[in-house]
This record gives sequence, C-alpha cells and structure tokens, in this order.
Amino acid sequence: MQEARSNKHLSCFLFLASYDLLMVNFTAEYLGGLKCRAFHGPSGTEMLTDAPTDLGGSGTTFSPTDLVATGLLTCIMTTMALVAERNGVELKGMSGKIEKVMRTSPPRRIDSLNIHLKMPIAADHPAAAKLKHAAQACPVHLSLHPDIQENIEWEWSEK
Repeated sequence: MQEARSNKHLSCFLFLASYDLLMVNFTAEYLGGLKCRAFHGPSGTEMLTDAPTDLGGSGTTFSPTDLVATGLLTCIMTTMALVAERNGVELKGMSGKIEKVMRTSPPRRIDSLNIHLKMPIAADHPAAAKLKHAAQACPVHLSLHPDIQENIEWEWSEK
C-alpha cells in the first residue's frame, strides 16, 4: 500500500514536472511623485503607473490595480479569441468594459471586478458555451485571489 501511495505521488510529481514554464522579465523604476516606469523585457515597451487620486496620485495614467482589472478584461477577450479561432468563429467587434471596486475597509485591495462583454455572436451560437468557459479559464482569472468577486454580464448579438 505504501509503495502504491508513493508511486501515485511520484507520477503526480512527474506530471507536474512535465509542465514547461515560460518566464518573462519586467523591470521598473520609481520616478517620484507616486509614479513608476515599467519596462516589458522582451519588447522594451515602457509604461507609466501612478497612484490613484484618493491616495495622492495625479490620476494621469493607470494605477497598479487598474492594470490588474485591465489585464483580466484583455485576458478574457484574448483567451476567448484563441478558442474562437480554433473553432472557426469570428469575434471581431467583441468589446468589453470592466468596473473595479476597491474595498473601503482595511486591507486595501480589489473587492470585485464587474465585467460587461458585448459579443458579436448570438447567445445560441454553437460556440457560446465554449467561449463562456474560456472566459472563466483565462490565466489572469485563474491567478486572482478567490476572495475577489468577478461578475460577467454577457450581451449577445441578436443575429
């Protein structure tokens, strides 16, 4: 029994160890005035972040938590587009918006993310269920803390 148990753990370890890891590097520097400049390693693209206005930032660009929300929305849309392409479905014209709600009591963190997706296909389209599943399986969604409430509202085309 003990041998079977250890073999089970070994095979589980081997299965997990067979995953390839993709590493991407980013760097950042603090500029002062509650702003940071971040660099995308592979492309060299840079972007600025700023603290939110309620914490003394100027509100002139994305805050770090804005990037989390934006990352979730674009990840959902990209993951659905990948599934759509594999299934021969055109999603050009898909759009979305996201509302980030911050907790007002400590600790300061994202409380909920309310997503509205406008789809260029009908709700009864054969790929609709796969696309809804893809939205819930995007890497950012799977990386967020389970205490963050995510609500997706779907607006399907009447085609």
